[in-house]
Amino acid sequence: MQDTEIINLWKNFDEKLEKNLSLNKKNTEEITKIKARTFIVSMSAIKLFTIIAGMIWVGVLDVIIVNLFAVANPIFLISAALQSLITTVAIVINIYQTIVIQQYDISEPIVETQRRLASLKSSTLWSARVLFLQLPFWTTFYWNESMLENGNIWLYTLQIAITMLFTYLAFWLFFNIQNENRHKKWFRFIFSGNEWDSVIKSMDLLEEIKEYDVRETNQPD
Repeated sequence: MQDTEIINLWKNFDEKLEKNLSLNKKNTEEITKIKARTFIVSMSAIKLFTIIAGMIWVGVLDVIIVNLFAVANPIFLISAALQSLITTVAIVINIYQTIVIQQYDISEPIVETQRRLASLKSSTLWSARVLFLQLPFWTTFYWNESMLENGNIWLYTLQIAITMLFTYLAFWLFFNIQNENRHKKWFRFIFSGNEWDSVIKSMDLLEEIKEYDVRETNQPD
């Protein structure tokens, strides 16, 4: 066999290999986009429910605050007001997420899909972190003048201990609900259930996309 024939055969083989690699890359991108679309669409209904439920809760709290403003004790009003404020912040985050979801287009580049998933993941965790800041106020809203005036040292000690415990837990969760902890048992326990499956899967998919990008970058020309 002539050298020219060997070279031509090698070129043909190289071209076929390049086409196969290009086709595999395209298929991988399409499958990844389909996965991303499934997770993103499933999150849409969850976000809508969260927004509606949050608005109802804020509305109830605000009505109670307005109606009882003149007669309720200050600690109750402050606790209810802060719960309303924190829930409102979470609602705003979920509205932002809904906008991001509505703007999603399956034909967009995979890098844009990666950016969108990262944004949804980050804002979802922020929403949860903010909501957990409500915990201490669930232990203070029922305080009243009678309890403070007529209570004993044991009641005060127990109440302060409970409030401090919930405060510590709230801040611990706020600072530890991070993407890097998503594989830990406590994280999986908190975010278990169908409503969080899409979030967890989107995190895993984001890692797959990152690994895919790294492989593509490291491939020789």
